[in-house]
Amino acid sequence: MAEQRTDHHRGVVQRTERLSRNMVRVVVGGDGLAEFATRGLTDHYVKLVFLCEGVEYPRPFSVKTCRETLPREVWPKLRTYTVRAWDPYTRELTLDFVVHGDEGLAGPWADRARPGDELLILGPGGGYAPDREAGWHLLVGDESALPAIAASLEALPDAVPARVLIEVDAPEDELKLETAADARIRWLYRGDRPVGERLVAAVRELDFPDGDVHAFVHGEAGFVKELRRHLRLERGIPLDRLSISGYWRLGADDEAWRQVKGDWNRQVEAEEAAAIAS
Repeated sequence: MAEQRTDHHRGVVQRTERLSRNMVRVVVGGDGLAEFATRGLTDHYVKLVFLCEGVEYPRPFSVKTCRETLPREVWPKLRTYTVRAWDPYTRELTLDFVVHGDEGLAGPWADRARPGDELLILGPGGGYAPDREAGWHLLVGDESALPAIAASLEALPDAVPARVLIEVDAPEDELKLETAADARIRWLYRGDRPVGERLVAAVRELDFPDGDVHAFVHGEAGFVKELRRHLRLERGIPLDRLSISGYWRLGADDEAWRQVKGDWNRQVEAEEAAAIAS
């Protein structure tokens, strides 16, 4: 009997690839992605579902049902990842994972993934694609934003100016990026410095081209907050020309960050409004 309709997609690992020292690509496919669809955005994201070992979950499986019927401590754990690519013809979904040994949940899973492994997926969501009418583009992020930056570069029009700043641990973490745009790509190496510190300094020092900018700035919440203030107050970029968000927060896992992210965003917006008013 066919499984009843649920709130998730079920992907099967087709292949994996080590892209760099700390990034692994996992491609999933199969009939369980028959209803998966994207809308042409370059920051589409999905939530990957990880089950707790030894727990008997409701059948047919549903994250919503789990949350309605099970104690919180055994709810499925969700981790948010950018859609690097989606091919509706082959039904293949490409996801890139930052991997730091056994740290975290999704990274170690990706490092161990083999063809035939299953992955439960919620989504996709998203809200950004480069404005093809913009005079130039600013793309800024750490490793967590690298898949979206790579997808955005591929979507940029021919010869449009772009300034791209990406912070990674070391040169071994660089990836080859493809684009038809007139893109100046600068890799920044974090080393022992705090995450995002070099990005903030580089954006502050950047010579902005003339014309209307469409900006994408994502990564660790602390440096994103600093750059949002700089871009809004000092550079004068209107909010509707700026896609900016903390993908993650130092010291918090994905679930803990989701619980406080709304309040954190509202506080940032209130501080920004007060600064503008003064």
